[in-house]
Amino acid sequence: MEVTRQGFYNYLENLNKPSKYQALIDEIKKIIAEDECNDTYGRKRMYEALKLKESESESGFPKVPSEATVRKIMLAEGLIHKPKRNPKGLTKADKAAQKSDNLIKNNGVIDGKKQSDFEADKPCEKTVGDITELPTADGKLYISILADCFDTGILGLSMANHMRATLARDTVKMAVCLHPELRNNDAISHTDRGSQYTSELYRNFLEKYGLRQSMNSAAGRCHDNAKCESIFARFKEELIYGRYDTSKMPMEAVKQLVWRYFMGYWNNRRICSANGGLPPMVKRKRYYETRETAQIAA
Repeated sequence: MEVTRQGFYNYLENLNKPSKYQALIDEIKKIIAEDECNDTYGRKRMYEALKLKESESESGFPKVPSEATVRKIMLAEGLIHKPKRNPKGLTKADKAAQKSDNLIKNNGVIDGKKQSDFEADKPCEKTVGDITELPTADGKLYISILADCFDTGILGLSMANHMRATLARDTVKMAVCLHPELRNNDAISHTDRGSQYTSELYRNFLEKYGLRQSMNSAAGRCHDNAKCESIFARFKEELIYGRYDTSKMPMEAVKQLVWRYFMGYWNNRRICSANGGLPPMVKRKRYYETRETAQIAA
């Protein structure tokens, strides 16, 4: 076999020795076991999750190596996740309705297409909304969200067996109740041109609470609302595909799944690379703590 005698005995000696990264492997597996959706973590989010735990741990946490090493460890352990599919948009543009300006300004060109600016310097400055659907044993469940561009946190969530304007209104209603700073803050509320968002009911509700309506530049321009559509894509990839057959589940059970994912997991525990490896509400909390400290110092 063209192997030296000493090399063979060295191989036998090291065969049952634990990996030098065994402590880190154990931590990676703990992170995956914390939430059912954590098994979708790729090397970047796993690296960020490890760094977050390392920063919060007083002592005893293994030193986190480079992101490339984390990737090698995950590959060796068979822990790398591959995406399954990409969901498509749902809402249909109402071409006859009055439109609102696109207040999400263009932010450069990628692949020949103008990209929208979904960045925000503070919470409740700029929000995006959209609707998606899931099949259930009791018919289709429509899910509406309002997300904050500052930290991708879900501010409002509503679900129903229809996708009328009241569904979109109830989403904003929840958001302004849970986050009063949205009210009369001149915040932007950006959506596509679906009939739910062009309705008088929805427009009047935004006006009542002082939110500025913004819509896609033209029908079918999915990148104009890419941030919200990306949230839904990750939701279905991480929670639904290959994990639950919602078409065989009662609608109320599916509602509970969706609520726990967005309001529990997504907001408070899911690592978000766009937030520097922080869950949305952790980033938001740190923002307000930093601002409060600055005000005290001033």
